Amino acid sequence: MEPQLLHSVADGVATVVIHHPAKRNAMTADMWRALPPLLDALAADPAVRVLVLTGEGGTFCAGADISSLRGSAVEAQGLAVGAEEALAAFPKPTLAAVRGHCVGGGCQLAAACDLRFADEGASFGITPAKLGIVYAASSTRRLVSLVGPATAKYLLFSGELIGAERALRTGLADEVLPVGDLDGRVAEFGRILVSRSQLTQAAAKEFADGRTDRDAYWTRQARDAGDTAEGVAAFLERRPAAFTWTAPAAGRG
Repeated sequence: MEPQLLHSVADGVATVVIHHPAKRNAMTADMWRALPPLLDALAADPAVRVLVLTGEGGTFCAGADISSLRGSAVEAQGLAVGAEEALAAFPKPTLAAVRGHCVGGGCQLAAACDLRFADEGASFGITPAKLGIVYAASSTRRLVSLVGPATAKYLLFSGELIGAERALRTGLADEVLPVGDLDGRVAEFGRILVSRSQLTQAAAKEFADGRTDRDAYWTRQARDAGDTAEGVAAFLERRPAAFTWTAPAAGRG
């Protein structure tokens, strides 16, 4: 099978699989270019409530396949940043399911997700210092927001890999699971997210990502949606809530 991004949708969860096992799921130029339009299509699909990004087999993503770019590491970084920004802008909750190597551009993609669950054998690294690449300002700021300036400098200055437990301590991972338990936990957490209010999630994602100019918009949405009344009624009646608000097709109002 050619290197590609595979995707499926089931029970509200879209799963995107980085598929290039011959090169530890390194992203080719075509794969980087394919990710933003794929994300646009999934964002517009009302059946999609949550996005999971993972890699084929035992590796998440080893970064960019430089050979597909005729040796241009600078071009690879530009494509990676475009895909990273598209993933960060995805309007619904995103979760990276990480096993094995999550390195370079792969770590950029994982960092652009809202959450990262990893198995205990995973390793993380950001390696521009090994190639003489200037890591993008937007990517650096995102990394610093996750792990703080000291750990960001450690990763960027050295290009060294860190294990899953250190990633958990520093904020690069949100949960670490025993080997073999990752898929089950991701599926369980996906079901939890699907059952919750999309209204709450969409507003919280914007606010957490630093967009603070939309209080009035979200106040109107909360007033008109009925999710609050349904949530309170479900709590009092001891039943699961049936929330009805759905995100606009473009994810923004």
